[in-house]
Amino acid sequence: MILPIHERVRARLSAVLQQLYQLPPESIPVLAIEYPPKRELGDLATPVAFELARTLRKAPRAIAQEVAGALGTLDGISRVEAAPNGYLNIYLDRVAFTRDQLRRQHEPTIDDGRSTMDDRPGKAIVEHTAINPNKAAHIGHLRNAALGDTLVRVQQFRGVPVEVQNYIDDTGVQVADVVVGFRELEHKSFDEIRTIADTARFDYYCWDLYARVTQWYEDDKARLTIRAGALHDIEHGGTESAAIAEFIATRIVACHLKTMARLNVDYDLLTWEGHILKLQFWARAFEILKEKGAVYLQSDGKLAGCWVMRIEEDEPLPADDEGDDEREKVIVRSNGTVTYVGKDIAYQFWKFGLLGRDFHYKTFGTRANGKVLWSTAAVPGEASHPAFGNAATTYNVIDVRQSYLQKLLKQALRTLGHTEQAERATHFSYEMVALSPATARTLGYLAADAADDKKGFVEVSGRRGQGVKADDLLDTLISRAEAEVARRNPEFSAADHRRIAEMIAVAAVRYFMVKYSRTKIIAFDIDEALAFEGESGPYLQYAVVRAQNIFAKLREREGLDEPAVAAKLAGVPAGELAGNAGNHDLWALILEAARLDEIVEQVVRTLEFSVLAKYAFGLAQMFNGFYHRYPILNEEDADARLWRAAAVGYVRAQLTRTLGLMGIDVPPRM
Repeated sequence: MILPIHERVRARLSAVLQQLYQLPPESIPVLAIEYPPKRELGDLATPVAFELARTLRKAPRAIAQEVAGALGTLDGISRVEAAPNGYLNIYLDRVAFTRDQLRRQHEPTIDDGRSTMDDRPGKAIVEHTAINPNKAAHIGHLRNAALGDTLVRVQQFRGVPVEVQNYIDDTGVQVADVVVGFRELEHKSFDEIRTIADTARFDYYCWDLYARVTQWYEDDKARLTIRAGALHDIEHGGTESAAIAEFIATRIVACHLKTMARLNVDYDLLTWEGHILKLQFWARAFEILKEKGAVYLQSDGKLAGCWVMRIEEDEPLPADDEGDDEREKVIVRSNGTVTYVGKDIAYQFWKFGLLGRDFHYKTFGTRANGKVLWSTAAVPGEASHPAFGNAATTYNVIDVRQSYLQKLLKQALRTLGHTEQAERATHFSYEMVALSPATARTLGYLAADAADDKKGFVEVSGRRGQGVKADDLLDTLISRAEAEVARRNPEFSAADHRRIAEMIAVAAVRYFMVKYSRTKIIAFDIDEALAFEGESGPYLQYAVVRAQNIFAKLREREGLDEPAVAAKLAGVPAGELAGNAGNHDLWALILEAARLDEIVEQVVRTLEFSVLAKYAFGLAQMFNGFYHRYPILNEEDADARLWRAAAVGYVRAQLTRTLGLMGIDVPPRM
């Protein structure tokens, strides 16, 4: 990894600048580290001389020459030169650096158990997925899960303790609508609903029922009073409607977990909205809000009888979804039911340990890694459980349409004096997922002869039953990948074809969901996602498989694995690495592969995961280009062959780590 070198250079530069020019520490400029365009010009560079030129009243080149002369020897650095343009060019000790990277490449950096949660300072809570438990997961949920899970993985890579939560809105209108559908449209008893859940694909069944209920409301708006009654029953509990809602939500969540497990997405804790109400979390949060004057009872106008929060003047007004009037947001409706904003405020307070209360906990199931999946509970459950909540930072992965709500959560924290927590509460927003016209035709959402939309994508709606179910999409991708794997590898067994196809399908989806900026609407395209060439998950997998194949053949021919190759380098001349033949491609490949930790820091700082995807693609391209230009197994020079093999092993390890950060596994063969 390259960051330890960066820090070493910065520390020495800072010390030299203070000593050479009698500069106080606070006047030292930001010591940016850059990469020269060619390795002949150095491996790292810094423009610090330009930053100091005005302060010191000297030409950048003169400053660079003075600093280069004063730096002296530095561990891991072979030399530092002042470039004519004023840059300081830094040349690494290639042999020492490469040997150190090879030694470290087998050290674990990603916890296979995923969670490193505890309650010591610094813990981050990442809440993601949070699908309404009323129907099957759809393609839009896959973007949320892919982004959220990648956020978890990069934080764990950095050594941050992470607690992964999936929020279950089991008391919302969506669940109420399905209850209404079963009771009013289908006239089903609770026992009949249980039978359907046991004998049918329940999340798919509810998907269709939810669409029918939506149309039923539109046909007669007066029927919305039935929804309001069901919602009231669910929130207050103790009725058959509440029991049916709990059953529906629990069974649908189990379906969602199976879907997400197919994508290597995992959680530590399921937090249920109903428990926030039953354990009086909201009641306590409501007391605090009233005591601080953050909410007040509106006595007139269309919001009469509602408890509302004044919206800060600098916040834009949202679409009118709760009957809001001017700059007031409804927190508790006039009928006593709490809006989702109120429940989310209580939940956010709990995350930071500000509520003075905690959930009970119980086991919900067993995760893919064998660890316990925990769930909140309204009654005492397991006496021994991890310490949940009390986060130092929180990340709420929710689409951009919820930006207004997330700003209100921060406003509530600030209003109550928790300014530090408000600053450390991050809304990780992202745009919607649509379909490319070609994929919409393939999946039957667009007629074969229909003209392409001018927008360039086709929107879908789960509310109307016209969305793309996540499992259906995965099944389609697996089927296509399986056919391609079988065509390329007819000697593989049918089981191998299927297993490899499943890994390819996951790579196709997960890479596609992170390779675009999260602020961009993406049009999912099956052909683009599954392509073995181009910027796709399968292309990256194939690059690693190619590297694996090289070592498989090396083991067959010479009995050498990666550790053996690294060990043999101790006494091998490094002319190939030094570029004695006039090219520096081998060294450039190693240096680029070493930048993973730097890229991860950039990703976390910007919360832009397309940077990680682009880095992975660029490294794969660089490796494939090297593979085609330079023989490895057939190289006659034994020293060159060994150094090239070592580089292949290092790139394989770094690419595998990079793919792992995106939740992508590498097949043994493709």
